[in-house]
Amino acid sequence: MSAATLRVLYEDNHDWLCQWLRRRLGCSDEAADLAHDTFLRVLRKPEELPGVREPRAYLTTIARGLLNDHWRRRSLERAWLEAAAALPAEFAVSPEALLSMQQALHRLDRMLANLAPKAREVFVLSQLEGLSYAQIAARLDLCDRTIKRYMAQGFELCLTLME
Repeated sequence: MSAATLRVLYEDNHDWLCQWLRRRLGCSDEAADLAHDTFLRVLRKPEELPGVREPRAYLTTIARGLLNDHWRRRSLERAWLEAAAALPAEFAVSPEALLSMQQALHRLDRMLANLAPKAREVFVLSQLEGLSYAQIAARLDLCDRTIKRYMAQGFELCLTLME
């Protein structure tokens, strides 16, 4: 991908993408941030651009993924803040500790995003909800072998990220 090709893609579509995102987010600043992130993703995979026939469809696909990540993070933050606010006064958490825990949740969320959706669901049910492999298999209608394979993927990812 040449710099000229990228420049044309950006110039022809940046404003349109910002408007598309603004309609979904209701916030110009967040829309601009996600548009920026969309073009960063394009830069990271330059080999894909020459085969793109519909640039707006290509950008929309990338932006939708980023929007889903954005809404998932926002939902996670909201749930965490609600849980922290519901704690009794003697368990109140300092703003610094809240921020630290929120950052840890974001790291965990990014890590889990690297797993396939079913593998992520299995890993969360086991590690965060404490279900046994048999309970997960019954709930998701999967065989024990599949549960073990998904768990191995989750643990392997954890070990890789710890290195």
